[in-house]
Amino acid sequence: MSAEAQGVARGVARGVARCRARDLGLRPGIFPPGALNAITDVAGVLVGQVTRIEGEFIRTGVTAIRPHGGNLFRERVPAGLATINGFGKLAGATQLQELGELESPLVLVNTLSVGRAVEAVVDWTLAQPGNEAVLSVNAVVGETNDGRLNDIRARGLEAADVRAALEQAAPGPVAEGSVGAGTGTMSFGWKGGIGTASRVLPAALGGFTLGALVQSNYGGALLMDGHRVGEALGRFYLREHADQGDADGSVMVAIATDAPLSDRNLERLALRAMAGLARTGAAFSDGSGDYAIAFSTHPGVRRPQPRYEDWPNERMSSLFVAAIEAVEEAVLNSSPWPPRWRAATR
Repeated sequence: MSAEAQGVARGVARGVARCRARDLGLRPGIFPPGALNAITDVAGVLVGQVTRIEGEFIRTGVTAIRPHGGNLFRERVPAGLATINGFGKLAGATQLQELGELESPLVLVNTLSVGRAVEAVVDWTLAQPGNEAVLSVNAVVGETNDGRLNDIRARGLEAADVRAALEQAAPGPVAEGSVGAGTGTMSFGWKGGIGTASRVLPAALGGFTLGALVQSNYGGALLMDGHRVGEALGRFYLREHADQGDADGSVMVAIATDAPLSDRNLERLALRAMAGLARTGAAFSDGSGDYAIAFSTHPGVRRPQPRYEDWPNERMSSLFVAAIEAVEEAVLNSSPWPPRWRAATR
């Protein structure tokens, strides 16, 4: 690691005072957030995180998202996947796209820990009561590369960490910033991390709740609710009109909603996450993996026997807007805020 990266890593270990975007006076979009302004505002969604900080160079972790607290293999949720640049190692992607459903939790780790995380998710799923005869599990594991701040080759994340995150997953507030799978990530040349946000639609538009969680580790020219912060602070991609690879990285986005959506409309919803990322100034570079997975928690559309008519196409637009807004704010909530950023957003 560079001297600068080592300094940031030490700051992560000490803990960095942080605030959320709304503490800076930023209010992206038009819809209000839920009570927690988090993905867990969607009833039933559980999030668990394990952070690994050891010595000078291990800065990594795992974030696990469970769509509901039951047996997900037996009560699968419809889901959709969107990709804008596929430089990544998203395990389970093809079956998710083929069947349009999640049968395992969504787990986020670093790039070289995907294999161990898949094994851990399989072990955890097979051990669930009622799964004694299960012979195939589609473990969905996403990643970003935290190698700038973490000694990724040391393989510091263990299967036990993944299982712990799954077991500890709970409703309520979600820790943000340098925690879980965001412990060693960077975005726009500054510290990245885990961020979350939510939106609540008015009753006239269905009254649904939508939440997003991001693992931010990508680059571009940072925008904060329209403010050109990256340029104001002199740190942004292509500032020297040369591609130095500083926009490379990845981002994983999870979107949850209690709207009764089909997998087809969830794929459409996931695609709108990319508009939210664009609002933050994302470059979507050649070396970036930009993925979004959207799922519905509505009991009436769970598989294998959905019993509820899904929300019609012509009423999807407000959910699209909510997804864009929630993803944008989740990214803004994913980073520790240095005091000088306050002035740049004024």
